[in-house]
Amino acid sequence: MTEAPMAPSREHQEREPQHSEQPPVPEPSHEPALDSPEVAARRRAFAALLGEFRRTSVLVPLGDGPGPDEERGLLTADLNGIRFILAFSDEQALARYAVARGEAGREWTYQTVLGARLLDVAVPAAGVPCGVALDCADGEEGMVFPPVRGIVPDEAALDFDMDADRDAGGVA
Repeated sequence: MTEAPMAPSREHQEREPQHSEQPPVPEPSHEPALDSPEVAARRRAFAALLGEFRRTSVLVPLGDGPGPDEERGLLTADLNGIRFILAFSDEQALARYAVARGEAGREWTYQTVLGARLLDVAVPAAGVPCGVALDCADGEEGMVFPPVRGIVPDEAALDFDMDADRDAGGVA
């Protein structure tokens, strides 16, 4: 025999709450303010990392599709409408990527390219929102350089509006 669920008593249903409900207290934000010393330190650290990337030659595998002048293009991956050129700090990082893809036995043809050339030339040439993903198989040790001002040229940055800049008196 199954027991029927008990319905609350009528007396319980009609009772007025004895206490007034208080609105929930918002939890304090653990995000530092944009002008905090912590944020300033993170920005300086990223600027140093970006500068190091710009001065360093990286390995960029060639993809299967054609690039400019019918040559093989650079290996890219698209994520949420943004194309990322895949770059690797050394052959070991490229090998980890190949293993992660299950393609360790494949021969990987690559070019050695200066990071600045990737950001300043290859990204704008992509013709779509594009950034660079460095050592993408290395989890938190990898780095993403998104297509935003300060990383890529303004004309390739997603957060740059040429019309607004021109209206504000900037050079376009």
